[in-house]
Amino acid sequence: MSSPHDFDFLAGEWEVAHRRRTDFLDPDSDWVEFRGTSWCRPLFDGAANIDEIDMPYLGAKGLTLRLFDVEREEWSLNWSSSRSGKLFPPVVGRFDGDRGEFYGDDMHDGKDVRARFVWADVSPASAHWEQAFSVDGGETWVTNWTMDFSRPPAS
Repeated sequence: MSSPHDFDFLAGEWEVAHRRRTDFLDPDSDWVEFRGTSWCRPLFDGAANIDEIDMPYLGAKGLTLRLFDVEREEWSLNWSSSRSGKLFPPVVGRFDGDRGEFYGDDMHDGKDVRARFVWADVSPASAHWEQAFSVDGGETWVTNWTMDFSRPPAS
């Protein structure tokens, strides 16, 4: 079952290797790779956190607010981009071991999409995140963004 400490691993500073499709809905579109950095701060004794990710290649930053719903024993992940300053609809879900799956409904390029975020292979030193969109209600998915997190070398 999920707990208020599922995202404890994410606290602190990270280097991030991004891999992102040029067209989020086209499974045959090219991938672009770039580097970034991230930091995460726990709140509510671990039952919430906030992170900021810096993506100089895109000329943007992103922010995620994660909140643990104690009654439902699940997380909501709420994303915002510095490009729009708007809060996107949340994805909601939970962890099972070191893998978390989170789902929500959104729009991309004027189309309704089902969004899925996956956190996997989490450890104190590394983690993997990916995003996928579905335009057919979750029958098929296009993975369109991945991030591999690693701790920066000690200075």
